[in-house]
Amino acid sequence: MEMTAIIDTSRWQAVLDRDPAASFYYAVVTTGVYCRPDCPSRRAKRENVRFFDSNGEAEAAGFRACLRCRPAEADRASELVEKACRTIETAEETPDLASLAADSGLSTFHFHRVFKARTGLTPRGYARALRDRRVRSALVEAGTVTEALYDAGFGSSGRFYAGSNASLGMTPTRFRDGGPGETIRYAIGQSSLGGVLVAATDKGICAIMLGDDLEMLAGALRGQFGKARLVAGDADFDRWVSQVVAFVDDPHLGLDLPLDIRGTAFQRLVWQALRAIPMGETRTYTDIAESLGMPKAVRAVAGACASNAIAVAIPCHRVHRIGGVLAGYRWGIERKRALLEKEK
Repeated sequence: MEMTAIIDTSRWQAVLDRDPAASFYYAVVTTGVYCRPDCPSRRAKRENVRFFDSNGEAEAAGFRACLRCRPAEADRASELVEKACRTIETAEETPDLASLAADSGLSTFHFHRVFKARTGLTPRGYARALRDRRVRSALVEAGTVTEALYDAGFGSSGRFYAGSNASLGMTPTRFRDGGPGETIRYAIGQSSLGGVLVAATDKGICAIMLGDDLEMLAGALRGQFGKARLVAGDADFDRWVSQVVAFVDDPHLGLDLPLDIRGTAFQRLVWQALRAIPMGETRTYTDIAESLGMPKAVRAVAGACASNAIAVAIPCHRVHRIGGVLAGYRWGIERKRALLEKEK
């Protein structure tokens, strides 16, 4: 009985937080309606709420589905999208939109909309992201670039090379070899939050790192960019560093410098969502996952935030756990707190 009470308390908190990652249902005895935990409807009194593990249990108990959050339809849509994702992942050739829609029993227009709402990508975009992830792994293991591309599912090497800079940040051969020949300029400045390492390719800033141990910052840069050639920045580059340091000290100045953002398709989606958070505001990891149409990807969102190497410009410091807990900042919790204070 005590364990049940603990579980119910946890579930009620999820309802209060409107947590989209929660996997249960709650019903209100005074209205006869059951909902998902993230339903936007007005919250009921705790004493009138009952919890269920499935929508079938709620309906068997005599409750009807909410017309706002439509729990049965939402679950069905999630099942269809998950099934389509598995189909794409296991198919030798990427299924076309019409066949995926037909398999789901939906029209192509409705399926396309539902798929993008749940994953943040179109079916074609999901397939491309999957192949990009596979080719990253294959490039490390395969004997040649051509073998890696075909193993990853590309019908021709030309199709991948056309977009390789966007997918890998460099050509496949340079990615496989650790980026030899790529030149990255860098320099370290001092801010009110300690050392600030700024690094850039010819496309833009590829890293902003914060820390007190300057040798450790330089080592982290070398570890991230493998065999790339790291060179000290010149006087022109020092002006970039000065702008970044000024931005760290006073975020209201803004930062109008180009960025060379590198990451998987999912990471780039998360980082784009972070850049959309207004200064002075914060979001939870759950908020970000929900905004991408992937409410169950909370841990993956947290992982993408943790892997962000462009501090401040991609503001992962504006994301926290439910309840306002400041945790998981790559450059230290105190710096995260200080950055948020500067932005208020």
